[in-house]
Parts: sequence; structure tokens; C-alpha cells
Amino acid sequence: MVKPIQQAAVIGSGVMGAAIAAHLAGAGIPCLLLDIVPTQLSEEEAKSGLTLEHPKVRSKLAATSIERLKKTKPAPLYSEAFAALITPGNLDDDLHKLSKVDWIIEVIVERLDVKRQLLQRIEQVWTPGTIVSSNTSGISINEMVEPCGEAFKRHFLGTHFFNPPRYMKLLEVIPGQTTDPEIVKYMTAFGEKRLGKGVVAAKDTPNFIANRIGTYGLLVTLREMLQKGYTVEEIDAVTGPAMGRPKSATFRTLDLVGLDTFVHVAGNVHNNTMDESEKAIFDAPTVLRRMVEQGWIGEKQGQGFYKKVKTTAGKEIQALNLATMEYAVSQKVKGASLEAAKTAKGAAAKIKALLGTGDRYSELAWRVLKPVLLYSANKLGEIADSIVEIDNAMKWGFNWDLGPFEIWDAIGLVKSVQRMESEGEVLPEWVTAWIAAGHTSFYVREAGSSAFYYECALTAVETRPEHISLRALKEQNRIILSNSGANLIDIGDDVACLEFSSPNNAIGGDILTMIQKSAEEVRNNYRGLVIANEGKHFCVGANLMLLLMEAQDGEWDEVDSIIRLFQNSMMALKRLPKPVVAAPHQMTLGGGVEACMPADKVIFSAETYYGLVEVGVGLIPAGGGCKEVALRTSRLVSNPEVDLQPFMNGYFETIGMAKVSTSGHDTKRLGYMAPQDSVVINADHRIYEAKMAVLDMDRAGYAAPVEERIRVVGESGKAVMQLGAYTMRQSGFISEHDQLIANKLAHVLAGGNVPANSYVSEQYMLDLEREAFLSLTGEPKTQQRMQHILTTGKPLRN
Repeated sequence: MVKPIQQAAVIGSGVMGAAIAAHLAGAGIPCLLLDIVPTQLSEEEAKSGLTLEHPKVRSKLAATSIERLKKTKPAPLYSEAFAALITPGNLDDDLHKLSKVDWIIEVIVERLDVKRQLLQRIEQVWTPGTIVSSNTSGISINEMVEPCGEAFKRHFLGTHFFNPPRYMKLLEVIPGQTTDPEIVKYMTAFGEKRLGKGVVAAKDTPNFIANRIGTYGLLVTLREMLQKGYTVEEIDAVTGPAMGRPKSATFRTLDLVGLDTFVHVAGNVHNNTMDESEKAIFDAPTVLRRMVEQGWIGEKQGQGFYKKVKTTAGKEIQALNLATMEYAVSQKVKGASLEAAKTAKGAAAKIKALLGTGDRYSELAWRVLKPVLLYSANKLGEIADSIVEIDNAMKWGFNWDLGPFEIWDAIGLVKSVQRMESEGEVLPEWVTAWIAAGHTSFYVREAGSSAFYYECALTAVETRPEHISLRALKEQNRIILSNSGANLIDIGDDVACLEFSSPNNAIGGDILTMIQKSAEEVRNNYRGLVIANEGKHFCVGANLMLLLMEAQDGEWDEVDSIIRLFQNSMMALKRLPKPVVAAPHQMTLGGGVEACMPADKVIFSAETYYGLVEVGVGLIPAGGGCKEVALRTSRLVSNPEVDLQPFMNGYFETIGMAKVSTSGHDTKRLGYMAPQDSVVINADHRIYEAKMAVLDMDRAGYAAPVEERIRVVGESGKAVMQLGAYTMRQSGFISEHDQLIANKLAHVLAGGNVPANSYVSEQYMLDLEREAFLSLTGEPKTQQRMQHILTTGKPLRN
């Protein structure tokens, strides 16, 4: 039986080691962070009278890294508070402490000899049963522990996190020849459930899966560019979103990774493969080596394939001309195939459109995509046992929308293979055999399930109960109700899920209508309701375009009707006599927050950016957001003798400054997390956990919440908040219009012109919200703000 992981240790406090420790801490795992003992004092330490023997100096590398975690952007920690779970130390004084932990992760320099020495030291203090792993990006797992004992080897494996660990989903688990299969199984489940990762099983080959294929693809693209004379901008235009890949495409990705790091990773395959043709591909081009020698290694040095230059007009992005090795202003790239891809919906359609026009960029896309597909197919069995592992590795590790075999299906397997053969390419035998057997794709979907090729047979893709796929359920005809903006879906066990499906999941009349219909359906036929979706973002707020159009036309009755519908829909959720659980993820703003607030419980994805941001467009929350924070304040300070004002001031600042949480955990700092709410680290488990919460409440005998009276700070409290806004205006921090909005917000949050500590109804607070919202929509400067953000995506401070 595998010893459960309750405490861990990370050895190596560099950028990656510290970030892994931060991620473990975010998962609630106390962690030791160890590094070497420094050999020199800093000038400041010497002046302070410290010596190399002082404990503060001996563990300073780890301690400094922990402090740096709190300042790094993007933040490696879900919340600064998690840093308290990381304990700094050093390898000389604290090595013995490794005997008390359950998992030891080596994250030191990528040199086999150094890693071997460290692992032998670890073995000396190792407690049998403790799991030991390496975060290597490609050094052989078996060779690392070759000098170690058999018991140690059975507990050793590779756990390759991708950088930054908090944000990158992929975790490659690489067993050695003698690794205990139970440990591999445990670490796979632990990585997924506790660490929130997408785990793939890789083989002990150079660079494993994602870096092997990803590095190959980047090198092929670079060589195509050098041979055919494409520009840096042209390559990135083709190999970015048009090809179902991130905006960073090829060269921005290399700048982010660091050209020195990339050359090292490429060299790892070059030095370890026996295939001469593969060795040639992984021999980094001269231009790359030259750039590294000159220090043009990317963002960390300020220049690589791109650099930012300050000009009198502001910042300017320049791109490198590889023929002259000079920079020039980055140029926009246009072409028929690029336009076709831009207008197509979904990654599969975009790639097909990109390849379909036959223009210069279409041909480029084919020439860089074809070798990657062939390489991936040739490496099946060598780097991974299934195409699913390869596809997932590229999606989770390189943020591709589709993996290589999914791309092959999207562009037409048979047709593309015929083109390859006509161009003289030799296909792997298993691919031609698969097609000869009558198959026209690698994946087959039937009734919401999928299958994949494996040893000349279709094998069902493994699905776990924690993975509830709304897309698959819809394919299985599990839709209960539907309209243009939302669906109500049966997710099993008599629980329904309300899914927003409008563009950006912005809340308009269609979604609000569906909320009310869903509430009635669940009231009569289901045990409870989950509010969740699988969009890029949970909800970016209300349909601002609709509101602006009505306001510009002076249709005030229509605006009033929209707000009433919004408020009534939220109250329908709140008064539903069945449990309601919301499961937001990613951007959850404005109306999206107000759609979660009526729920009995909110299960935040760890990556949830949550906030009432209406003031940014010149408005205030009017779908119940102000009412709900007033109610929470009233509940929080139930003793009528305790002053509400300090608590309400906090909400006034949070909403007035449109603050957004930096994670699901950070919602607590902003006052948005209620005591019953929780965070799930694996976004794929959100809907399942929400469903379980509904069932738990139902089994416990759920009763709908009764209406509460809200104690408010009243007119005197409003004056305090408005004074704060006045002070900021006088200091030049906010504009006159900002102050107007702040005064309206203060009026609503305070409960209007009533005496302090008055008790008001929820409907009274909703009426205040609606009145303030209506008056602000009539303000020309608010309409300007709404127009500006719809046009540019950026807020206007007027």
C-alpha cells in the first residue's frame, strides 16, 4: 500500500522549484524548500555582522525564493497566505528532515552527474515508503538512480511539471524500469485530484512527450522559415490561433521560454537519439546559437525574436529580420487563408480553413503541420502508448486547442494521407493499416463517448466519474430545456445543470428567461440545480450592448424591465426550494458574480477571477450584488451593538474600485467567499463537486432560505463612504464622474436615507439598486464608458 502524501519537500529553490512548492502549498500540502548553503556573504549581510554560519544566511536561498513568490507576476501562489506552508532550509543542516516527509521532489540543475549525487545523498536519509521524483524535463529517469538501491528505485519516478506550475495543466508522470506500478497509479490519481493536473503517462525517452513533439515542431517551423524566407511576423500569424495554438505562436513562445533553454532542450534529443535524421533536425540552427551567444535569448533579457522599444509615441514592438539580424517595427500580416481561419468557428474549422485556400500562408501551414503529424505518428509506442496521451500532452503542455491526432481528424485523415503520399512521404505502417481497415478517423464518437486507436483496435477513452462533460451529455440528448443563450441539462441522479451558452456567456434576456424556466423545472422534477458551463469564461457580465442600445434610444421602460427581469431571475434562484450550487471558473464578472450569489454554495475553480466590476463602465451592480453584500455584512455582524461601518467600507472600496480576485482562494480576501463555499483545484472536477454538494444538501433535508431583514449603515454611514470618495476626488485619484458613481454606490450600500441600524427588506435594497442603475445609464459619460469598452475592450476614465 502506498503511503499517502501529507507533507512534501522540494530540493532546489530556483524559479521552477519555488513555483512547485507554491503549487503544493496551494493544494494544502506543507512543504520543505531546500537549497545549497551559500559560500559568500552579501554586502548587506557583512555590514550586519552576519557570518556564513548564521542560520539566516545558511537558508537564505530558499527564504529569499519564498519571499519572491509573493511578488512574482503572474502569481505562483493562489494567495499570499499559502506561503506560510513553505518552510525554508538548506541541504547541509536540514537533509535529515527528508525522513519525515512523504514525497521528495528534486528540481536542481539539468545535469545527470549532479542529480545522481543528490539522489544518493537523499537515499542516505530516505525512509522506506517515501516517494522520490525528479522534475527533469528530459534526463533519463533510469540513469539518474542507476547507482541507488533497488528499494529506492521502486519508489522513484519522474514528475515533470510545466512552467508555471500553477497555470500549466500538464504533469508528465514517467516511471522507471523498476518503479512500483502502485506508486505510478497513486501519483497519477494524486496529480489529478489533489494537484489539479492533467496527467499523462510518458516513457523514459529524451524530452518525454510534450517537449519532444513541441521542440520538433518549433525546429521544423524555424527551418521552413529560413529556407523559404518568411518573416518572424508571417510565421507567428500562421502558427498562432489560426492553427489552433496560443497567440504566442512560434517566436513569441520561444522568447517566453528563453532561447538558451530551448537550445538546451533540443540538444537533449540531439545528444541522445541514435536516429541520424532525427539528430539533424534537433541540431539547433546556427542563427539560434548566434542569438544565444549575443544574449538575445528572449524576454528575460529584453530581446529575442521580438523586443519592446520606448518611443515618443509610447512602446513599440519590433521584430527581428533574420537575414540582416536587425530589428524593425513589427508588421501586420494579411492573407486569404488567415482571414478564412479568423472567421471560422472552432479550432477544427480554423485549421481546415487555413489549409483550404492554397495561398502562400496555406502552403506554409501545411509544410509545418505535416511533419509534426508524421513525427507524432512515428513516435507512438516509443514516447507514449496511446494517441490520447500524445494529444493531451500537447493540449495541456503547449496549450494547443487540438492534439496532433485530433488535428489529423479535423483536416480529414484519408484525404491528408493521400496528399502526403503524393508528395513522397512515407507513412507509419500502423496508419496505413488503420486506413486500409476502413477507418476514416482516429477518434470515433458514438452517443457522447469517444474511442481511440490502440494496437489495431478501438479502445474507449477512459472517463472518470469526476469528469462530467456537458458536451457529451448534450450529445446523449440529455438537454431538458434550451434556448439561444442557455441550456438546462440532466447531469444524472436527478440533478440538473444550467449552462450559459451565449457569446462570452454574457447574460441577456435569453439566459434570464432560461433561469426562471429552469427554476420552475427543478422545483417540480429535480433534486437540485448546478450553475456551471464549459466556456472559456464562466460569465463576463450582463449584455452591455443591449443595455447601451436601449439607453441611447431613451427606452427607459425597457432598461427598467431588463433590470427587473435580472433581479427577479436571481431571486427565483434564491427562493428555489431545492439546493442550488454555482461552480464558476476563469473570468466571472459583474452579472456573473450576481448569478452565483443566490446559490446555497459556491464551488470556485482555483483559477477564478471574480468581482463586481460594474463601476468600470459607469454603473453599479443592480442584479442583487449590492443587496447581497449588504446582507452578508448584516449577517456577519449579527450583534446589533457592533458597528457595521468598517465592514461596509471594505465592500464599498472593493466594488468602487472594481477589484477582482486573483484566484478562487482570493475571493475570501475580497469578502466574496461565504463560510460554506469552497475551492476545487482541478477545473475538470467542478461540475461533479457541485453535483455532490447538491446531493448532500438534498439528503440532509434541504429547506429554502427564508427572507431576512437587512441591517444597514443608513444615512450617516453613507456620508462616511461619500466622504471617502470626496477625498479621493480632491486628491486627484478619481474623476468627477467617478465620484458621482461612488456616491450612487454609497447610497445603495448604505440602504438609502434611513437611520443607521435600520432594518430593510431585500426588495427595498433591489429597488435602490434599480433606481441608481437607471439614473447612471442616462448619464452621457456612462454611455461613453460603455461604448468605449465595447469598442476597445479597455475601460475609459472620463
